[in-house]
Amino acid sequence: MLLLGVSRCWKRLAVSGPIQQLGQVPLTLRAAATPSRLYTTQNLLFGGMTRKEKIIVSTVQDGQIDNRRASSDRRRATFTDRNQFKYARRLVVKLGSAVITREDEHGLALGRLASIVEQVAECHVGGRECIMVTSGAVAFGKQKLAQELLMSLSMRETLSPKDHTRSETGTLLEPRAAAAVGQSGLMSLYDAMFAQYGVKIAQVLVTKPDFYNDETRRNLISTLSELISLNIVPIINTNDAVTPPPQSDEDFPKGKEGKKIIALKDNDSLAAMLAAEVEADLLILMSDVDGIYTKPPSQEGARLIPTFTPDMMKTITFGKKSKVGTGGMDSKVQAATWALDRGVSVVICNGMQEKAIKTIMSGRRLGTFFTDVTPQFSGVAVETLAENARIGSRQLQRLKPEERAACIRTLADLLISRQNEILSANAKDLQEAVKANTPQPLINRLSLSPSKLKSLAAGLNQIAETSLTNVGRVIRRTRLANGLDLTQITVPIGVLLVIFESRPDCLPQVAALALSSANGLLLKGGKEASHSNRALMEVVKEALDSVGVPNAISLVSTREEISDLLSMEKHIDLIIPRGSSELVRSIQERSQHIPVLGHAEGICHVYVDSDADLQKAMKIVRDSKCDYPAACNAMETLLLHEDHLNNGFFVEICNMLRKEGVTIYSGPHLAEKLTFGPPHAKSLKTEYGALECAVEIVRDVQEAVDHIAQYGSGHTDVIVTENGEYSQIYKV
Repeated sequence: MLLLGVSRCWKRLAVSGPIQQLGQVPLTLRAAATPSRLYTTQNLLFGGMTRKEKIIVSTVQDGQIDNRRASSDRRRATFTDRNQFKYARRLVVKLGSAVITREDEHGLALGRLASIVEQVAECHVGGRECIMVTSGAVAFGKQKLAQELLMSLSMRETLSPKDHTRSETGTLLEPRAAAAVGQSGLMSLYDAMFAQYGVKIAQVLVTKPDFYNDETRRNLISTLSELISLNIVPIINTNDAVTPPPQSDEDFPKGKEGKKIIALKDNDSLAAMLAAEVEADLLILMSDVDGIYTKPPSQEGARLIPTFTPDMMKTITFGKKSKVGTGGMDSKVQAATWALDRGVSVVICNGMQEKAIKTIMSGRRLGTFFTDVTPQFSGVAVETLAENARIGSRQLQRLKPEERAACIRTLADLLISRQNEILSANAKDLQEAVKANTPQPLINRLSLSPSKLKSLAAGLNQIAETSLTNVGRVIRRTRLANGLDLTQITVPIGVLLVIFESRPDCLPQVAALALSSANGLLLKGGKEASHSNRALMEVVKEALDSVGVPNAISLVSTREEISDLLSMEKHIDLIIPRGSSELVRSIQERSQHIPVLGHAEGICHVYVDSDADLQKAMKIVRDSKCDYPAACNAMETLLLHEDHLNNGFFVEICNMLRKEGVTIYSGPHLAEKLTFGPPHAKSLKTEYGALECAVEIVRDVQEAVDHIAQYGSGHTDVIVTENGEYSQIYKV
C-alpha cells in the first residue's frame, strides 16, 4: 500500500498500528469494510502553536489509484436552503467572460477580478477547498495583440481617425492567437493576486476531448485531487489556442464507460462537469446578470427568480448571450440543472456585485439558487407583499377619512376583545426569552399586559380622532397669476418599511399611523417577538378587512435578511427603523438608495428647576424613569438646579429612585460637591434602557439647556418649572 496526498475533509479512521510522526516510517493502516480512502490526523507545530490538521490518505491497491472523484451518474444530496451553504467544504467558482472583461473587450476589469480573488482566498484560508474556472485569456491577449497591430499599420492607417486595431480583431483565428498570447499573462496576474494572501495556484488547461476520453478524464480528476490535497487552488480554463469555435453538440454524449457527460460548449458546462467529477458541494456561476429571470431582464415584466427548480424550465424565456461570452443564460441553466442532477448545489449570480461570493456563503439571498426541493414559504414572497402594499395604499387613498378612522377604531376594539389570544402568544415569546437568558430590560420591552393593551387601544383611538385631515390637507396656496394657483397639500409617501426589534406593541401603533396617512406598510419584527407579532397581525388584518383593503399592511415573516429588504428600492419608498441605536445606525449606513427616517438614540433629560413644584417633579421623575425604563423616551439623565442640594429635595428624590430599584450615577459637577456620592457616570451620553440613570447639577436653566443640547439626542426632554419665562427659553 502506497500513501498519497492530504486534504481537509474529515472521515472515520480505521487504524491497526501506531501513527508516527509525519516524515518518518510510513503509517500502518488497514482499510474499513469498503475501502475507498483512509484517514488520519497529525499534530503540526507552527511557531510554537499546535494545530490539528485533517488529512485524507488516498491509496494505490493492485496498481489502481483511488482518488476522490465522482461518477457523473451518482446522485448525492444537495442543499435545500441557502442557510446550509456555510457547510459547503468544496466549491467551484466559474467566472464568466463578461465579469472579468472590460467593456471594450481589450483587457481585464482588474477591480472586479481582484475582489473575486480576495473572496476566493478568504474561503480557501477559512478551510474550504476552492476550484476556479476562468475566462479572460482572449481579452488579455487582445490587449497585447492590439499593440502589435498598431506597429504593423501603414502610415495612411496610422493617420486615419479610424481605429484599425479594433476593426481587425474579428477574424476566426484571432481569438486563438489572442488566447495563446494572453494565457501566460493571465496566470501571472492570478499568481500575483493570490500571492498577496499566501495562496498557491496551479494552471490546468483542458479541451473537450479531455472529458470525452475516459483515461484523460481520470488523469484530470487525479491531478485536481492531488492539487487540492496540497492546499493549492486549481485555476482551470479551456485551451482556447487549440479549441475549435463553439458549435452545436449533442446534449449528453457518452464516454466508453457509459457515463453521461454534459456537452462541453462553454465554460458553464465545463464548470458543471468539473463540479460533478470532484464532488463539489456548491457551484457558483458568475455572470453579468443578477440571476435567472422569467424573461430577458430588458423586457417589461421580467421577474428575478430567487429559487429555481427544474420544473420551472418551461416557464423561462431566454435572451441573447453577452457579446464577450460563448454561452448564454440558457447554457447556464442547462449546466446548472445538469450539475444539480448529480448532487451539486448551484447559484447563478451577478459577478459584478460587490462581495458576491461572501454574500452567498453567508446564506443571504443573492442570485438564483438551484434546488430540486420546491421552496415552502411560510408566507407570500416579500416582493409580492410590497406590490400589494402599493396597491393597498391607492385603495386607502380612495377611502373617505371617516372610513380610515373607523378602521383604526376597529383595530383598537379588537385589541381588547382579542386580548386573551394576544397575551397567550406573548407568553410563548416570554417563555422562549427566559430560556435564552435574555436580559431583563429586553424582556420588559417584549412583555404585553392587559393594562398595556388598554393603553395601546386608547392611543389608537386618539390617532383615529386626529386622522381626518392627514391626507389632502392644504398646507399652502400661492397665486402665480390670475386664474393660476399653486396649492401644496399632504399626500401619502407610498410604501413604508418599518423595522422594529423586541416591542410587539409597536406593530399596531405603526399600523394605525399608516392607516391614518393612507400609506402601504411592510413590517419586519424581531424574531424574539414572532408569536406576538403574528397574533397582532391577525388583528390588523381583521381590521383591514372591515374596509376592504386586507393587503395594505403586511408582516414580512419569511427569512429575508434586513440587507435584502434594504435593496428593494423599486418597491419601498421610506424605511423607518425603531429600536436600539445600533439598529438605527446600521440601517442608515446600509441603505444606499432608500431614504431612512429614524433617530439614533433616546438620551432623554428631565430638568427640575429651582422654581419647580417639587411634588409634581417627584411624580414626573418616577413616571419617566420607573414606569417603563426600556422605552426609548424614558429618562436617562436627571438635571437638578444646584439649590436642591441644600433644600432636601436631592436626598428625597435619590431615596425615591433607590426605592424603585434605580441605580444612580453621578455627573462630574455633582461628584465635586459630594464626598461620598454615587459612582461616576462613564458618559453623560448614555442610553441605559434599564433602571439606571445619571444625576447632574446645573447652575440655572440656561446651563440645563446647554447640557441637553450637548449630550441629548433630541428625542424627549422635559423642564419642570412654574416660571413661564423659563419654559419659553427651553422652547428656543
